[in-house]
Amino acid sequence: MPSCVINEKCDGCKGQDKTACMYICPNNLMKLDKERSRAYNQEPEQCWECYSCVKICPQQAIEVRAYADIVPMGGAVVPLRGSDSIMWTIKFRNGNVKRFKFPIRTTAEGSVDPYAGKPTTDIANIGKPGFYTHTGPLPTING
Repeated sequence: MPSCVINEKCDGCKGQDKTACMYICPNNLMKLDKERSRAYNQEPEQCWECYSCVKICPQQAIEVRAYADIVPMGGAVVPLRGSDSIMWTIKFRNGNVKRFKFPIRTTAEGSVDPYAGKPTTDIANIGKPGFYTHTGPLPTING
């Protein structure tokens, strides 16, 4: 099931232009209703259920409701984000509860440069071996 914002808990990340869930959503689904100062999922049917918005929400105002065949009859999966870790609480349908704690990143969000230390692109090299194009016939499996 897609992510769902609990309106009573959401504060729109205190009136910022971009909420945490908007920043983190890989499918760009989360939006901010500026009049109500609440986030919402603009296209629930497109949600990947990746839990990114659930994990980053500082108010724990977003949940992903699990499908009945995965977490039926009262089961739940709830992450609780701290400053250095995420505590996952898993409630099974028989009432058993398990908790798992995982560390979170220590770098500031948006501070990673994935191309740092990589050579710059030179279009003159595009035809040389080892680059992304291939000229001539493609090699075959048998020779």
